[in-house]
Parts: sequence; C-alpha cells; structure tokens
Amino acid sequence: MKILVLGSGAGGGYPQWNCNCRLCNGQRSGTLQASARTQSSIAVSPNGEHWLLLNASPDLGHQIRSNAALHPRGGLRGSPIRAVLLTDAQVDHTTGLLSLREGAPLELYCTSSVFEDLSGGLPILTTLGHYCGVRWHRIPIGGEQTAAALDVEGFPGIKVRALAIPGSVPLYSTRRWGASAGDNIALLIEDANTGKRVFYAPGLAHVGDPELAWMQEADCVMVDGTFWTEDEMIDAGLGARSASDMGHLSQTGRSGPPGMLAVLDRLSTRRKVLIHINNSNPILDECGEQRRILALCGIEVAHDGMEIEL
Repeated sequence: MKILVLGSGAGGGYPQWNCNCRLCNGQRSGTLQASARTQSSIAVSPNGEHWLLLNASPDLGHQIRSNAALHPRGGLRGSPIRAVLLTDAQVDHTTGLLSLREGAPLELYCTSSVFEDLSGGLPILTTLGHYCGVRWHRIPIGGEQTAAALDVEGFPGIKVRALAIPGSVPLYSTRRWGASAGDNIALLIEDANTGKRVFYAPGLAHVGDPELAWMQEADCVMVDGTFWTEDEMIDAGLGARSASDMGHLSQTGRSGPPGMLAVLDRLSTRRKVLIHINNSNPILDECGEQRRILALCGIEVAHDGMEIEL
C-alpha cells in the first residue's frame, strides 16, 4: 500500500497567508529552516495506479499538479483519483471537492452528519450536483453505531474501517453545539495482500481506549499534530481558543489527559507521524528543540510530498 501526503498543514497552511508570527515570518524571509505546507490531505493506493483521496484540501488543485502519481493518464480527460473519503466536514478538509467539478461524477464516502453539513450549512455537494454530480456512499456511523467496516468500490486491494472519535463540529454547522457520533472519524486502512495497516486521524481531540486499541493495530499512525501545547494560540497572541476548544489533542499536555507524545510513546508501531500541523506549532522549525524531542521519541513530522509504503 502506498501513501502520499498531499498536504501536511492545518487550516491556512504554512506560512499562513495573513500571519506574521515568528514561524511564518521566518519561513518567508529564509531565516528559519522550515518547509512550506499546504492544507492537509493524503491519498492511498494498493497499486500506485488508482488512488483514494482522504479529505479534499482547498489546495487540492495545486497538490494534484505537484504529484505526478495523480496526473491524468491516456485519453483527453481522466484521473487516477477514483474516490474521496472525508473524515469530517471542516472547511480545510472539504472545499477542495469543488476543484473536482470538471470530472466524472464524484464517488464520495462520508457519514450522514458530514453529508448533511455539506448539503446545508456549506452546500458544496448541492453545488457539485450542478456540475459533475455526486454519488454518495454512506459510512454507517451515527447514534450508537460508533464503528463500521466499508468496501470502497474499485479498491479490492484495501480494507477500510471507520471509528467515531471526539473532535469539533465546523463553525458553520447547525449542530455546532450538539456534536454527535459521525461528525469526526478515524480510519484504519489495511492492505489486503500484506495485512499492513495505517491509522489516520488528522483531527483528534482525545485518545481513549477505543482510539488507542485501533492505533495499536497499525503499522503506521498518522495523527493530529496541530498544536504543541494546549494554550499555544493564546500564548502566541494568535487566538483566544485552546487546542481542546478547537478539537485537537496537543503534543504536550499541560493538565488533564496526557498529550499526543505520551500516547504515541505507548505504541510499538513502526512509524509514528504527526500531520495537520498548525502555523503556530514550533515543530515547524526543523532546527528547534521540539524537533529534537520528536526525533528522540522516534516521531516523524509529515511534509508535503512525503511517501510511505507499507
């Protein structure tokens, strides 16, 4: 199974277009060793020919142009991207769907709550209905149903399982104050031939027993790397909300549950990768103390164009 990181940044990417913090300014000026990042999305393939897109970043057009594996092959029109699977309805994970409007009907996999948000509060799917059309494949998670296995048409070489996880609901959603199972999911994707598995959760507010059990099954985990500390945005003067308020588990916990580093330390997983990295996170500084800590812990930081093969 091949995994291609199309984008590794959080909402706004890095450097963020309107941010002049130390990290963004340092990257622009060249005084900081740090790679630019587009907004997060990955693609997986059992054979390198047909690709399943996990989330559709606003930067999707640029990401496709930057990765030859996703370029059209033969004929006048076409794409090796055969389907899209959404983990939530956040703007930075869904608005790239509009970049696919010139193609064939979109094979879309998501939960009912995500479909509802993208048909109402942010009517991307309604809009696409006037262009390419959408074929919705419902991921059966909601209510008391918190886990499901699903078949993705055209991908007999992979098995996909989805798990409801704690997270945030988009600000535009009519259910903003009533989050429920299905608003956010994690994925465990298995290569049917090798049995190798990747766990993918770019947004993860808490790691409880279910999440930890699924992570322990994986050969590679790609998890929420948004913030280094709980109050990172507040301390930097960039916002008024904490990591928890925004539905993310920071790498280092200040109080309450352990941070993501403590969680990853419990895993024997071969590869541990942080993705969806906010422009305020000091792990962006490739020569900084935080990157040295990650290296000592055996934790990688995803970057655009990163390739993983399991």
